[in-house]
Amino acid sequence: MDHDHTLFHRDDVVALRHDLALSLRAAAHHGLGEGICNHFSVMLGGNSGLFLINPHGLHWAEVGPDDIVLVDERGERVAGAHGVERTAMFIHAAVHKLAGKTCVLHTHMPHATALTVTPSGKLNTKLSQNAMRFHRRVAFDADYNGLAFDETEGERIAAALQGADVAFLANHGVVVCGESLAAAYDDLYYLERACQLEVLARSMGGGLAEVSDQVAEATAAQFARDRDQSRLFFEALRRELPLP
Repeated sequence: MDHDHTLFHRDDVVALRHDLALSLRAAAHHGLGEGICNHFSVMLGGNSGLFLINPHGLHWAEVGPDDIVLVDERGERVAGAHGVERTAMFIHAAVHKLAGKTCVLHTHMPHATALTVTPSGKLNTKLSQNAMRFHRRVAFDADYNGLAFDETEGERIAAALQGADVAFLANHGVVVCGESLAAAYDDLYYLERACQLEVLARSMGGGLAEVSDQVAEATAAQFARDRDQSRLFFEALRRELPLP
């Protein structure tokens, strides 16, 4: 398929490149990255089949808007100066296409990943207030099969989501999805905070105090009605971590 490379420089796409670079730098700032691994992506609108993704080989802390790469759903680079790591394509292309997600953030952030190696495999959304924002929004992919070197890994993750915004991937990490980078990053940040609290509570050796389903559902609904907080947090990060 032939693509118009001028799309990469269209004002709305340039703005998305800035937001994607900001989310990557914020994740590095908050300790959510891992070396030069893991990937953030955002789909372009209009049924284009194109999405922006971070480049292979750069640390998230150094990524700027000009480093972002535009790729198609086959993983072929459409625009940008860098290559893309191949496991990124197998995970992100499938989740964008099959699960219909606009933004897909994949990390091995430590506390969330710690929970993926426990018998439950995921966050208990009836514990802390931060955890309750994810009540009924979390899925679990129990089948770890090694590195994602073919389409089946991404297809399985996309199927496991079943409409959820967050997937815990057994023995691997997490995928957080959203309709905007501000919303997705806000969820990513608070997911790790919720997981950190659970890991700390488990380390104390006692029992865990759950709230009822009704309280967790009501709290999740309260969070869902106040998503402007996501935008305000993202704008605060824009001031704190100015891009070059």
